[in-house]
Amino acid sequence: MTVTKAQKEKIITDFKAHPKDTGSANVQIALLTDRISGLTEHLKTHKKDFSSRVGLLQLVSKRRRLLNYLKRENFKDYKDILEKLKLRK
Repeated sequence: MTVTKAQKEKIITDFKAHPKDTGSANVQIALLTDRISGLTEHLKTHKKDFSSRVGLLQLVSKRRRLLNYLKRENFKDYKDILEKLKLRK
């Protein structure tokens, strides 16, 4: 369910814009997507875990806000990240 350090490092290296980039919108969206997929799997088996469901909804809305920001500021990166993460819009 949680993202291990190795997984996080791999995601950061895949989506960083420059060598010291760890917090750009692209990286944040990719990390949130990984956490969302983990929580989704958790909720498939634990259907009554409502506190995790609330956390999932918060993560989804945070990712949505970051995607809207990226769409507004850099449309090319927005399209690229949607394609890489296989998100639909």
